[in-house]
Amino acid sequence: MCGIVGYIGPRNAAEIVLDGLRRLEYRGYDSAGMAVAAVQGIERRRSVGKLSNLAAILQEQPISGHLGMGHTRWATHGGVTEGNAHPHTDCTGQIVVIQNGIVENYRELKQQLQAEGVPFVSQTDTEVIAHLVAKYYRCGEELLAVAVRRAMQQLKGANAVVVMSALEPDRLVAARMGNAGGVVLGIGEGEMFVASDMPAILDYTQKLLFLEDRELAVVTAEGAEVSDMNGQPVKKSATTVSWNPVLAAKGGYKHFMLKEIHEQPRSITDVIRGRVDFDRSQVMLPDLEDLRPVWPHLRRLHAVACGTAWHACLTAKFLIEDLARLPVEVDYGSEFRYRDPLLEPGSVVLAITQSGETVDTLAAMEEARDKGMQSIALVNVVGSQAARLADGVVYLNAGPEIGVASTKAFTSQVVAAYLLAIYLGQARNTLPQERRQCLLQDLAELPNLVGQVLANGNDYEAIARRYMHCNDFIYLGRGINYPIALEGALKLKEISYIHAEGYPAGEMKHGPIALIDEHLPVVTICPADHVRDKMLSNIEQVKARGGRVIAVATKGDEEVADRADDVIWIPATSRYLTPVLVAIPLQLLAYHIAVLRGCDVDQPRNLAKSVTVE
Repeated sequence: MCGIVGYIGPRNAAEIVLDGLRRLEYRGYDSAGMAVAAVQGIERRRSVGKLSNLAAILQEQPISGHLGMGHTRWATHGGVTEGNAHPHTDCTGQIVVIQNGIVENYRELKQQLQAEGVPFVSQTDTEVIAHLVAKYYRCGEELLAVAVRRAMQQLKGANAVVVMSALEPDRLVAARMGNAGGVVLGIGEGEMFVASDMPAILDYTQKLLFLEDRELAVVTAEGAEVSDMNGQPVKKSATTVSWNPVLAAKGGYKHFMLKEIHEQPRSITDVIRGRVDFDRSQVMLPDLEDLRPVWPHLRRLHAVACGTAWHACLTAKFLIEDLARLPVEVDYGSEFRYRDPLLEPGSVVLAITQSGETVDTLAAMEEARDKGMQSIALVNVVGSQAARLADGVVYLNAGPEIGVASTKAFTSQVVAAYLLAIYLGQARNTLPQERRQCLLQDLAELPNLVGQVLANGNDYEAIARRYMHCNDFIYLGRGINYPIALEGALKLKEISYIHAEGYPAGEMKHGPIALIDEHLPVVTICPADHVRDKMLSNIEQVKARGGRVIAVATKGDEEVADRADDVIWIPATSRYLTPVLVAIPLQLLAYHIAVLRGCDVDQPRNLAKSVTVE
């Protein structure tokens, strides 16, 4: 969950930047760095590990200047090393870049630059941006902003960058493409601030500007000039934010749940960081390495969880069985502990839990341990009981989730399961490199696709208004999207108090069809996959009985649009990652219905964030 902080003004930039990075530590990171425009030129300091390590280096090797920027990084491309830590520079050291996001086409760009004689010193995709900016800068462009704009236009994927140049030491250039995270500009008296999140700078100013997709800002001590990616000026009005810790934590959103829904491009990116070697098409899960001797003898996974995490387990079953060719049994934690499960030799327990403190899931893990079984935990909270009980851990890195109804943690669980499936496929030799390369390229594109889904926010509210007074809903899905039908129904139940049920669509005729009439909305998950035609048939069966259909479909599928009453469009992706893109519209639909009904979406009645008692 990368953090960005920049400063220009009369104060010591290094102190401001370090303080801002401390305020973003909650987002998680594995390395940190800073660059400051000093008298003798730009100086960098970088370190791995905690921010305190960078602070210690700055104590020993202080830097001073009025222009600077810093970064905390979760590794994506390249390991956790000082050389891969941000900021990154061009060959001359005069152009300096920090970045949030993933450059999806970095391989092609890197090969082009290397063919032009550009040497690379890191394994990161970020270094590509520094060299591209330098390339256009050297081509006669007088302004850093023009070079940054041209470089950004070459990138695929969602990215937020901040750039400075020793040749223009009076400015920072910040740019945003897609939804890799926010870019916030803070307006002070004769000074300006840049950050990826408000808490980094709210102690200095509450007067803020927010960059949107495809916008670029030239930031000087006197203010900021914003333009689009074609160079056309963009007029923006500053927003004044009260420095209230709770309001600041909400990031300008009305509810934590809405904020956490919109954080998913970033939280999904952070699941991926440090775990994929895109050059070798490999998944690296270092906290599972102690289990490496188990993989050749592994015969079955027993997946256990509760609530939303149980739906993630069901999704993981489809992923792991298909990609790793390994059988997976899925149990509720509360049932597993009481049914004396048969855990044959060669079995490993997979526990999925956001908090790591869910009592039934922990009891299932203990039951397995007592029977001599090893376990893997997919968990969000570092140091939680589940993490301590497990023999191997995959941390979600989703950051704090305050809303009781899980959103970003759920999609992070699904993406972590995708990584685990590929990892096990590698270990079991069920996934050749060519297929892994395609699977990982699809994954690299996912955060940007999630951003596209979130860009249609007004559509969800309009649909919610048409259905907010209904008392019952049915959700239908097939295959890997059947668990998402269950999750969509659960979200609606949790926060709007409307009765909703999810079913595998093939079961509709075995009972639920009796409920269908003009008063019952049916949410159908109908992406362009191998069971799309079956889902179309289900839609027609609902319409023939007077039912109302809300369809989630792949953009441009007019057959679905012709049959459904309302359509929520999602971009095309592989069938393995479609569940992530489908889950988010169902989260937003539930959210808007609940808000319109006057419900407390962050703290719904009778529910707790972590169920720690039976």
